Amino acid sequence: MQKDSLLEMRGIYKSFPGVKALQNVDFTLRKGEIHALMGENGAGKSTLIKVLTGVYPKDEGEISLEGKGTINIHSPQEAQNNGISTVYQEISLCPNLSVAENIFIARGKGKFVSWRSMNKKAQQLLDSLGIGVRATQQLASCSIAVQQMVAIARAVDMECSVLILDEPTSSLDESEVAKLFKLMRELKDRGVGIIFVTHFLDQVYEVCDRITVLRDGQLVGEYEIENLPRVQLVSKMLGKELDDMADIKGDVKPFVDKSGTPVYEGKGLCSTEGISPFDFEIHKGEVNGFTGLLGSGRSECVRTIFGADKVTSGQVKMDGKDVKISKPRDAMKQSIAYLPEDRKRDGIVGDLSVRDNIILALQVKTGFFKPFSKAKATEFANEYIKLLDIKTASVNTPIKSLSGGNQQKVILARWLLTNPKYLILDEPTRGIDIGTKTDIQKLVLKLASEGMSVTFISSETDEMLRTCSRLLVMRDGKMVGELTGDQLTQSAVMNTIAGGEKNAE
Repeated sequence: MQKDSLLEMRGIYKSFPGVKALQNVDFTLRKGEIHALMGENGAGKSTLIKVLTGVYPKDEGEISLEGKGTINIHSPQEAQNNGISTVYQEISLCPNLSVAENIFIARGKGKFVSWRSMNKKAQQLLDSLGIGVRATQQLASCSIAVQQMVAIARAVDMECSVLILDEPTSSLDESEVAKLFKLMRELKDRGVGIIFVTHFLDQVYEVCDRITVLRDGQLVGEYEIENLPRVQLVSKMLGKELDDMADIKGDVKPFVDKSGTPVYEGKGLCSTEGISPFDFEIHKGEVNGFTGLLGSGRSECVRTIFGADKVTSGQVKMDGKDVKISKPRDAMKQSIAYLPEDRKRDGIVGDLSVRDNIILALQVKTGFFKPFSKAKATEFANEYIKLLDIKTASVNTPIKSLSGGNQQKVILARWLLTNPKYLILDEPTRGIDIGTKTDIQKLVLKLASEGMSVTFISSETDEMLRTCSRLLVMRDGKMVGELTGDQLTQSAVMNTIAGGEKNAE
């Protein structure tokens, strides 16, 4: 091992049926550094992490850990015993247990548990990390962001020498990200090596020391952060020069017929999820969006529109005609489609194939008493695999085997197959690579140019500004502003979130 190396991976190979996931990949983590692992979805980042943590056995290669020489890790528990702790992108805690139980689960010695002591230690840990939640609170009652922070607290408390953070900030707001970065820097000062997997370039350049780039399962290179400008990083990830993302709209001009009847119109909409009654409409060919801080009510609004949450009041019209939407199937019958925020919980059916996941919504819409033939289902699946460039070995591959970005594309394919009039996309680009983000944004604008109405939600304001022609600003469960035209600027969005009034300039 090199003098300052904490962890070295050399010549790592890993294949799955029909897919070479890793080919001769090297990776070095040094003491007291924050090292970004970057690449598009399908580049091999998650596979490399899972090889390191014993989720997958490597086909070839060596892993060396300081003080222990060459090691073979056969399970996540073995990785943990070697001082390697991981927080994955998809939270894998137990929602039916308390926060404290999730922090200390499988770490007890003996048959008896001192609940008072466990809760006290957990509360001290939570308080020291600035996580505002009770140790005795059931995890299921916490937001996704808080659950993510609990997962990080669990990993940190294991006194690890290597901490792997796989998209840890994807569900955190700015203040929570700042707390996490403060914690990461403190651990770095103590000599902990941190592997940081993220798609947020700003965060990489804010907190990281080095970057390793993977592409198509191969090592592109390792770089000092100050020696790799952002444009070059993106180019290395994509393997080509990056188009100017600011000009993503290009020549695509969505057709918006604002003189006509709205495709969807809701008055006084409200659900059981704590948002104030709101009015909303969208016209043919329009791309609009809900924006606001985490917990502002963005997702709750679209879940109300789709009937995914229990609707308590409101009147709805589709193409000027009164309709009732109280559950998702009602919305689907009205040609409304909804890609949810949490793809693991509400989107994919992990054990089903890519084909079965793609046809699921259309099968529900047509009825399970009229099942598609296998040939017809395969035809549908192949059409959208090609259209969206979904990277999968075959239509029969279980969707849980795909990368996060490709899972997201499968869910998008599911809803496009239903040929909706109105498509709702809640965080469609969360946790996926820059190239796929650009593809999805361009697809949204293309669909709008063909007359589809789209509501687009993203935590990245720049992405919203590039994609939407109208933004509805949320704060504390209330709609506090509407921005269009020249008002669509970063500063206007921030000012409205901070204290603007509805329709304020």
